[in-house]
Amino acid sequence: MNAPSTLISPPGQAAASSRPGTLAAAGMALFMAIGLALNGYAIFSGEPELLPPGTTVEEMLDGTASKEIAANLAKTAIPGEMAKWQRGLNWLLAGDLGPKVRQGCPNWLFLADELVVHPHRTENAAARLQTVQDIQKKLNNAGIKLLVAVVPDKSRIMSAQLCEQQRPTALSTRAQSWVQSLQQAGVAAIDLTPTLQQPDQDTYLRTDTHWNEHGAQLAAQAIAAEALKLPSDRFTPHQTSTIEPQEPKMRPGDLVRLAGIEWLPLALQPKPEVVSQSKFRILASDPPSNAGPQEVEESDDDLFGDAELPTVALIGTSFSGTSGFTDFLSHALETPVASFAKDGGEFSGSAKEYFDSQAFKQTPPKIIIWEIPERDLDAPLHKDKEIWR
Repeated sequence: MNAPSTLISPPGQAAASSRPGTLAAAGMALFMAIGLALNGYAIFSGEPELLPPGTTVEEMLDGTASKEIAANLAKTAIPGEMAKWQRGLNWLLAGDLGPKVRQGCPNWLFLADELVVHPHRTENAAARLQTVQDIQKKLNNAGIKLLVAVVPDKSRIMSAQLCEQQRPTALSTRAQSWVQSLQQAGVAAIDLTPTLQQPDQDTYLRTDTHWNEHGAQLAAQAIAAEALKLPSDRFTPHQTSTIEPQEPKMRPGDLVRLAGIEWLPLALQPKPEVVSQSKFRILASDPPSNAGPQEVEESDDDLFGDAELPTVALIGTSFSGTSGFTDFLSHALETPVASFAKDGGEFSGSAKEYFDSQAFKQTPPKIIIWEIPERDLDAPLHKDKEIWR
């Protein structure tokens, strides 16, 4: 067996490649020294009060006092400011975005969670599969149809933009296998991977976790096509809408905020994204025969009218509230869609709140569309909430 070869870089190249790390380390040491000095000043000036009056020797010896000191120091503005500056320095000198965000190709950011192979992931995915099946049985008993839509990871769809980042091969069939298992169990489900894999156009935002307008529209159309296979009398009231493109505007990316560098000047952040956000105009369902389509006047008190409550409900995550997805879905179905999606809701948050709500109990829909991000399928179960006890 041949011994593995060793690549030796020219001295100049080696020095250049190590310089960002050296600068970052030096910068961190500088900030630690500054933080130590500022905290020392805070201690000797009496702000904040580190220990409450009457602290005993026993508390000093058993660690209670040290915990109190750490808690009081954390309440000052100094730790937060130092952490902010450290994140900015790490990004500028070493291209490091912290533990939650990964940089792929230039100006492309990805959520680190999408690249993690979780312990017990097979068992976690199976548990959530069973949860969905249990929910479907309860809905069927109530005369309600369920359609599950799995949103593939950005790192799956935009894998060409990962560059040095690696997507584990263990995740290659995660979404497809889970959806197939649902379908085999008799649950209507769609994997949006084929829909969002567009060779000629991006379907996800560069500096954000979510799909762009093009991706949201394609996803809505694919989901609507599956939903329309269900009995047509379930889609009431009938409603049409028009889509009007708007002037492109700069859109801050949630991954820039998650990395903690949104406070830097724009020129020092990953290239800001400029996107269009279409405007939807709802038209009257049944205009007079001698008149053209009429725009509906909506009010905060009665958005749909008691006699025309939507029969389609949407539960899910921030994907449902991004890039006009809910409006595109309503447009494709030609009926209003009541969204109960929850930002940061992960697998169970939105479903839990909706099935516990008076909206579901008093005015149940005829169809529920459940949007689930792929990365939540096999994530640890400790954050899941019991759905529909």
